[in-house]
Amino acid sequence: MLKKIYLEITDICNLSCSFCHGTLREPRMMSAEEFSSITEKIRGRAEYLYFHLMGEPLMHPGLPAFIRMASGKGFKPVLTTNGTLLPERGGEILQTPLYKINISLHSAEANPGRAWKGYAEGCIAFAKSTARKGILTVFRLWNKGGLETNNGALLSVLKAGYPGEWEKTRSGYRLADRTFIEFGEKFDWPDTHAQKHEGEMFCYALRDQVGILCDGTVVPCCLDAEGIMALGNIHSSDLEAVLSSEKARKIYDGFSSHRASEELCTRCGYAAVTKKYRVRDK
Repeated sequence: MLKKIYLEITDICNLSCSFCHGTLREPRMMSAEEFSSITEKIRGRAEYLYFHLMGEPLMHPGLPAFIRMASGKGFKPVLTTNGTLLPERGGEILQTPLYKINISLHSAEANPGRAWKGYAEGCIAFAKSTARKGILTVFRLWNKGGLETNNGALLSVLKAGYPGEWEKTRSGYRLADRTFIEFGEKFDWPDTHAQKHEGEMFCYALRDQVGILCDGTVVPCCLDAEGIMALGNIHSSDLEAVLSSEKARKIYDGFSSHRASEELCTRCGYAAVTKKYRVRDK
């Protein structure tokens, strides 16, 4: 059983973040029928269902219904968002059985031409509402080693919203009940034109996670933005067949030996960074 499946319900986003790979795929939103069929096929195959890969999930009008459907099929629904649409759609989300929401605060520094007044305050207001509903909220600042010019201002707003001593955690701090901030290293997305990394590499692809693009294409991980390493399509096959394919096994076995079997993986900054956290099969 996988820990998480990344299900992209749309590849459309309302921002153009400098840290994000983006996609050249056709702009698309998954239909309710497609979502129902896919979640039925992957039912029982993962604990968490992440509404993310490319795109901003809050742009999808069917998101609240999708969250309810996922929960009804035994998944813990997790939402990853840039947070800009929470003032408009947060009320709907609060009425769903959402398990957790990740808010990427580093989106602010990645779109310098946008007006961000009130952004952090709006995210905090939503997080306080989610805590009362029993939903976990994680603020993300995944920009260590990159542009961190806005971090001081964001942290000041968070400190005002959550005064007092913050409790240290493994990757950040606990700000309040069910509310956390997490810091992470900036990494380079895998791209055919990116620099090739030498030496050992490791990734949790197919070991911990798998991704499904909004057209049903199954990819090994949440960073294959263009579906270059497509393993099959969930609409025409089942997940078991896709994960047991020769290509999938080569990727899995390669990372078990701390090497990348796919050319795209050798150009992934995350796999290069993650090698120091690698784990061996038991």
